Amino acid sequence: MTNTEISDNNPEKELIIDKSISDDKTKQISKKNITQNKKITPKNDKSTKSFDEISNEIFRDLVSKKDSLVKEIEELETKKIEIEKDIESNFKGQSDNIAKRVKGFQEYLTGALQNLSQNVEKLELVSQPIIVKPSPLDEKKQNNITNNVVNVPALSETFKPDEEIIKSCFSSFTGQPDFYAEPWKLRRSLDSSDIEIMDDWFFNMGGRGSLESRGSRPKNALLSAGLISILGELYGDQFQTLILASQPERLGEWRRILQDSLGLTRDDFGPNSGIVLFERPEGVIERADRLEANEELPFIIIDAAETSVEIPILQFPLWVAFAGSDNEIYDDLELN
Repeated sequence: MTNTEISDNNPEKELIIDKSISDDKTKQISKKNITQNKKITPKNDKSTKSFDEISNEIFRDLVSKKDSLVKEIEELETKKIEIEKDIESNFKGQSDNIAKRVKGFQEYLTGALQNLSQNVEKLELVSQPIIVKPSPLDEKKQNNITNNVVNVPALSETFKPDEEIIKSCFSSFTGQPDFYAEPWKLRRSLDSSDIEIMDDWFFNMGGRGSLESRGSRPKNALLSAGLISILGELYGDQFQTLILASQPERLGEWRRILQDSLGLTRDDFGPNSGIVLFERPEGVIERADRLEANEELPFIIIDAAETSVEIPILQFPLWVAFAGSDNEIYDDLELN
């Protein structure tokens, strides 16, 4: 039997059958959708769980890193506080002294290297002459022996002929300082006590002897600048100043004061210049001997920190040694 036949015989039944068929199809489709949804839902749950786990792991890593960074910051802050305490306890109040020492050594080293290069350029190799002493057999005996009496003037009379020039310099030193004076002229003022000491050194000690320190190296250097200025008036370029101080910092301080007080430059400090700086007395003695051999006059200045004077220095005609007090020498050693 065909559908047409059924429809022809019973149309209502045909409608019922079509409806049942459509209902069956919709049920099958809904079942498929449900099964598909069931299959998809576990996948979404699985992906959601994995993402949560990953984000939790990342969060835990960030928290641990944060904790480690916080600990490191606390340790660094503790070290910073310790370093600041150490700096305050060890270096407070010493910055000026350290700067002065470094500056003095720098200036001394620069001048020494410049002088060394100049000496190397001017070095001349001279062959030593051969001295032949006559034989005692060739000496002629003198029958008549005459005894000549040598009159040696007193030390206090050494500068008596130049008293007027020296007194004139003293009067100029007590006036207003001349900051634009010619080089080798004193550009600073001196106290009456300084003038009295210089007067005693010239006219009672004869230009050689020990003087009591003025209390500090700058004051001693200023007094020495006045002596150098006067000797320059008397002897011109025929004398050279030799300064003995056993530390580079001390020599650097002498250089600065004399350079400022006498209007000098670095070229004025060197073996072939007006002022030479020495750390050892052997160099001073050797240089002074050479000057006298060349008919020039050495003027030796000994720093107050030197506790002794070599005996050969005492033979030279012009020298001054500053005698520092125990406290002054102790403080100077503490700074160096």
